[in-house]
Parts: sequence; structure tokens; C-alpha cells
Amino acid sequence: MPVVTPSQTQPEYDVIVVGSGAAGGQTAYTCALEGAKVLMLEAGRDYDPARETPMFQVNSQAPLRGQSTPDKPFGFYDATIDGGWQVPGEPYTSASDDPARQFWWWRARMMGGRTNHWGRISLRNGPYDFKPRTRDGLGFDWPLSYEDVAPYYDKVEMLIGVYGDNNGLENTPDSPPGVLQPPPILRAGEQYARAKGKGLGLPVIPIHRAVLTQRQDPDVLPAKIHPGNPRAQRLLADSMRQRAACFWATPCGRGCSIRANYQSTTVHLPPALASGNLDIVANAMAREVTVDAAGKATGVLFIDKATGQEQRVKGRVVVLAASSAESVRILLNSRSGRFPQGLANSSGLVGKYIMDTVGAGLAGQIPALENLPRHNEDGAGGNHAYVPWWLYREQLAGKLGFARGYHIEFGSGRQLPALHTVSGLEAFTRGSFGRKFKEDARRFYGSFIGFAGRGEMIPNDDSYCDLDPVVRDKWGIPVLRFHWKWSDHETRQAAHMQRTFADWISAMGGKVRGTPAMDGAKAIEPGGKIIHEVGGTIMGADARRSVTNQWCQTWDVRNLFVTDGGPFCSNADKNPTLTIMALAWRASDYLLAELRRGNL
Repeated sequence: MPVVTPSQTQPEYDVIVVGSGAAGGQTAYTCALEGAKVLMLEAGRDYDPARETPMFQVNSQAPLRGQSTPDKPFGFYDATIDGGWQVPGEPYTSASDDPARQFWWWRARMMGGRTNHWGRISLRNGPYDFKPRTRDGLGFDWPLSYEDVAPYYDKVEMLIGVYGDNNGLENTPDSPPGVLQPPPILRAGEQYARAKGKGLGLPVIPIHRAVLTQRQDPDVLPAKIHPGNPRAQRLLADSMRQRAACFWATPCGRGCSIRANYQSTTVHLPPALASGNLDIVANAMAREVTVDAAGKATGVLFIDKATGQEQRVKGRVVVLAASSAESVRILLNSRSGRFPQGLANSSGLVGKYIMDTVGAGLAGQIPALENLPRHNEDGAGGNHAYVPWWLYREQLAGKLGFARGYHIEFGSGRQLPALHTVSGLEAFTRGSFGRKFKEDARRFYGSFIGFAGRGEMIPNDDSYCDLDPVVRDKWGIPVLRFHWKWSDHETRQAAHMQRTFADWISAMGGKVRGTPAMDGAKAIEPGGKIIHEVGGTIMGADARRSVTNQWCQTWDVRNLFVTDGGPFCSNADKNPTLTIMALAWRASDYLLAELRRGNL
């Protein structure tokens, strides 16, 4: 991925984008292909999946057999470099010593950010998800509707390539014909789970994931994505021709050298760079947005991590897309006489209402899956099926004791073995060894199934971040301090997950591994553990009660936008990345129109 040094940047750009992940990549892509001159600042190093992805290595070739370590929490082959819940030299703090009140903040200091590592689950928010307060009286409504965002969901799905199908389920939006790619066939364990889940009323359907199951059509899709822009169509068509379909061999979390799955580095950035309108500076740690005497954003001050020196770049518009919490940190550190509480913070809400996804899991051993004939079941590097939330009516009637729902992700089969594969069999092999152990391993390996709930969190006053008054990072920049609390709605939801998973395992004739945690406070994962943090710069229709408007434009500074997950008013049970990209594209269209009118 070609980058420029700070000394090679232009005197001024139309748009400066901070961040290169889903939000930054989408923003830069849209602006560059529409002719704007864009500078992207990325806090991490350059990264090229074509050269750096370990496509065919097995765990036996890795240090510690690929096991997780503090600097590689998801294992040696995970795509994340220079990142994780802890980043050396870049601390964050917690306002509480209570583990239940602490937030885990994941960062990926690399080109493309978390798009290199993520699970690629790409679910649309539904109509209920944009108007939750109208439905149950809790949280906030968004100042826009599903209908406002739907055209951008269409374009993002066609651009990045999303497999799945349409099922006409409540608040689980379908995509128009010709938008989705065909889903892969369900694996044996997924099909068995679907058959046994019917009696529990669980609708197991193909999941939507950003992985190509077939080559994209470069002669049809670009015209749909960029109508009236032949140059953008040509650049996108050239990029699509460089992408191959998945050949079902490598876990997606490693990245993808053949560009079969979505990463900002392989989908957004190549055509944007080919336009000649995008410059990228890597290792650029943004410290603050600079403003003039009138309070208008003029550019970004950043630390060149290669030299430790401060650098300044100028732009007509500044877009923060650094991840929701990182963008909050930049805003709070952008203090001046005009903005003593931080930039865009006249409402006092910058950093407020941060959210993560509710998570809880349970696994079981299924005798019916023992001794299956050996066959290739690698699949598309992740889930083929899932269960969307199915109890909307019961929940609305107040029968469940918690206000928002969850979806279920699950996996089974003989995935790439690791050290824990053998240790996990010990309870079933009963200490066997030699030939008997090999027979036991063949019998039980692949007979396990794991369930994970992913649910909605309602924003609350006790979950927010501010600047630590003392601690600074290695560049002298004040760090974030997190305040966190799950409400009873989330802990009860986690308990419901446990009961559902236990019932499903029983329906499959299996046995739960361990003991289901019926106390939701014990079942729920720590805040931030699911790596779906959003909020902190929430959007709204009233400048007194929000940070941005429906276009992700800050109320206080008209030429300052936030296009990551920060403007989210709620965190639906749908994984947020697809919505981040759709909103970033929508905001970019508005930004470009306002630039042309001279309003920015």
C-alpha cells in the first residue's frame, strides 16, 4: 500500500480523514472517487494483505502452536498487528477497580484497522433499530429512518460483496434482488442444529458475511454503485477484477491475499488510490483538530511516530473516523479558548453513551456428530448460519423482563486444530492414550458446538469515557478513562441467552460443557470484549442533546464530521460495521454536496 511521508503532503486538501478502517476507508473512497483531494492519516503502520497474509500455514508451524499471547489475543496468525486490548505505550484507564465496571478497549494500529481482523458479519439494522425509544420508551431514537439508510446498505453490500439470502423476517431487512451473493451451504453441524432448533422456534437462516462466494460482475455492479460517474465505474471495475472468490481454505481473521473478503486495504483503498486523489500518511497519531478564530476546523495536528515530531496538515473539511472512542479522545484533546471542554462539545455529550454488544456463550457436546465421515467442511472462514432475534412480539408485550433482543451465532465441525483441541477432549477420552486415544480423538473431534449471543445494549448515563487527568501516552497525549455499567436489561438478556443455548443443546441430544450461568451478571462478557463499541458522539435532531446531526456533521463545527460508530444512538443486536459504512457513505455524499455549494 503506497504511502507518503509528512514532508510529501500537499499544502491543503479538500478532506482530511483520520482513520483507515471501515469508516475511514469508506469516507476516503467516496470522496476520492467523486473528485475530492483527500489525505488519510493512519495511526498504525502500512499493511498489505497480499504480502502479509499467512494463507496456508497451519498451527504446527507457528510459535506456541498458534496459541494466543498478550500481544496476539486471537492467536499468532490473526491479522491484527500492533494492536489488541492493550497496546504498549498507549494505555487507557478505568474509573473503577471493580472488574464488572471496567471496559476493554480494542485497537488495531495498522492500515485498514479492524477490517483486517473482524468476523465480516454484515447485518442491516432494521426499522425498529432506528426508532427504539418510540417502540419501548427507552434510550434514543435516531434522527433518521431505515428508509434513509437502505440505499446506502445496497451500495455497500454490492461494493464489498456480502453473501446471504432474504427470508422476510421481522426487523431483519431483505436486500434487493441482485445485491447479495449466494450463501455457502450449511455445514453438517449447522444443518443438524437447524433441524433441532425448529422445535424451539429458532429460525436458523444463512448469515450475511462480507466474503465473495463468486466473482463480482465488473460490467454491471459499478454502474449501479456509481451512476453517472464513468471514471469511478472504470476504477471500481478494475479493482473488482483483482478480487477472487473464496476457495474455502483460510480463516478470514488472518486477512485475505486474494481479496475474497472485505478489508479496507483490499476493497476501499486500491480504487481510491488509483484515482490519484488520495494520499495516505501512516504512523500518524492524531492529537487534535485545529481550528481558527472563528471556530472553523482548519486541519489536524498529529505526531509522526517515526520521528516523534508534531506535524500539521490543512484541510477544508476534517472527518474523524478513528473508531468511536479514539475520535472522542481527539475531540476532548482539541481544547482551545473557544472550546474549553473539547471540540464539538457544547452539549457536554462528547464521550457519553458509549455502548458495546451484549455477549454470552455456551458450548455442548453432541453425540449425533461423533464419528462423522471425514469431509471438507472448512467453508467461508466463519459462520454460515445464525439465528436473528425471534421474540419481538413477546418482548414488546413485556413477557421477557428485558427490552432488547439478541441474535445467535454458532459454530461446529473440524476446524483447524490447536493445542486446546487435545486438552478439550480430556473429559471425554478419560485419560486414554496410544491407539485408544487416537480412536477417541477421531470420535469426539468435531462433535462440539458453541453458541454465542450478540445482543443490544441500551445507552445509559453510567457508561462513558473522559480524559484521565494524569495519565498520558508515550507521545504525551492524555488518554481515555472509561466508566462502565451494564443495566439489568443487559444482564437479564445474557441469562436468557444461557437458557436458550442450554435448551438447544438438550434438543440436539447433547450435553452442556460446564454449567450454564443463570446469573446474567456472571454470564455477560466484559464491556468492550465483543469489540463493537459505538457511541460517544451520538447524532440527534437537537444540538443541545446530541453531538452530530443525521449527516454525522458536528453541530458546533460545520466542517467537522464523525463517520465511525460514534454517532450511533443505539447499538442494535446487528454487528455495527455494515451500518458504519452505510452512514459514512451517506455522510460523504452530503459533505461533497455542501463543499460544492460552498457551505463548508
